[in-house]
Amino acid sequence: MAKIKVKQLKSAIKRPQNQKRTLEALGLRKIGHVVEHEATPNILGMIKKVEHLVSTEEA
Repeated sequence: MAKIKVKQLKSAIKRPQNQKRTLEALGLRKIGHVVEHEATPNILGMIKKVEHLVSTEEA
């Protein structure tokens, strides 16, 4: 399975609770934090929900 790097670019302040929880579930804590995940349908769906707050690249 392919790996994907997710980097938080924008703050979760003043965002809906479901977006905050999605960032937390992805393992993102603060701006500039980078995590690496397998590119599964579950992870890709979570990224799609918060794509305005994060950037992605293939690892």
